[in-house]
Amino acid sequence: MRDYQGYLIDLDGTLFRGTELIEGALEFMEWLNKQGIPYLYLTNNSTRTPEQVAEKLRKFGFPATAAQVYTSAMAAAQYVKEELKVSSAFVIGEEGLLQAFQDQGIELTAERPAAVVSGLDRSFTYDKMKTACLSIRAGAAFIGTNADRALPTEAGLFPGSGSLAMAIGYATGIEPTFIGKPEPIIMRYALQALGVPPERVLMVGDNLETDILAGARSGIDTLLVYTGITTREMAQNSSVRATFEVTDLREWIKT
Repeated sequence: MRDYQGYLIDLDGTLFRGTELIEGALEFMEWLNKQGIPYLYLTNNSTRTPEQVAEKLRKFGFPATAAQVYTSAMAAAQYVKEELKVSSAFVIGEEGLLQAFQDQGIELTAERPAAVVSGLDRSFTYDKMKTACLSIRAGAAFIGTNADRALPTEAGLFPGSGSLAMAIGYATGIEPTFIGKPEPIIMRYALQALGVPPERVLMVGDNLETDILAGARSGIDTLLVYTGITTREMAQNSSVRATFEVTDLREWIKT
C-alpha cells in the first residue's frame, strides 16, 4: 500500500486547520523524510508565495522549503507562459499570484492584456472587474486560479477565488479556464516539478471534490484523510472514490 516514490500533499484540512495542527500530520511528514521519499505541498491558495507557504508550514514544525511548494498561482503563470504563449496579463490577485507571473517574465498590465487571470483578491473592486470584463470582451484569454466558491475562515465561509472568477464570467458570458485542483492542469505541472511518474505518486488530501477528484482525473492514486472537509458519510454518498481512506495520517504510517 505504501510503495510510492512521490507524494503530493494538500495543506488546510490535511496538515492543519487554520492555526491548529492536525494530529498525526507531523509524524507523517517525519516518516516521509526518514524514508527519503520526495514530496510537494500542493495548494489551491494563490495568495501566498512559495516561501510564505513554507514559512507557515515551518511554524507548525513541518520540514518545508519554497522548492517543496507548488501553488495554483504558479500553475496559472506556467500555463499562461507555456500553453497560451502570451507575454502580458491583467491579474486580479494577491502577492502570491502577482509574484508567480513576474517570475515567469509576464508583463502585468491593464492595457490590452493578452490574458485576464482571476485569483483570490481580498481587495477586489468594481474597477478591477470592469477592466477584466473589457479585456475579455476585447479578446483576452480568461483564466481562473481555482474554482473554490467559498473560503473557510474562523468567522465562517467567505467568498472564494472561484466566486470572483464566476462573477466575471457571468458578466462577460465567457467561462474561465480553471487551473487548480481538481483540474488536471495543476496536477500535470506538479508532477513535472516532483519528477516522479504518475503511477508512482500518491495524492493526499481531505477534500473529495478537489484533492481526490484531481488525482482521479490525472491517473494518480489517492489517500483521503478524514481530518478536514469530507466526512465518511459524504464519501459514502459521493461518486468520487479515493484509492485509500484513513482516519488520520498516523494510520497510513502503520499500515
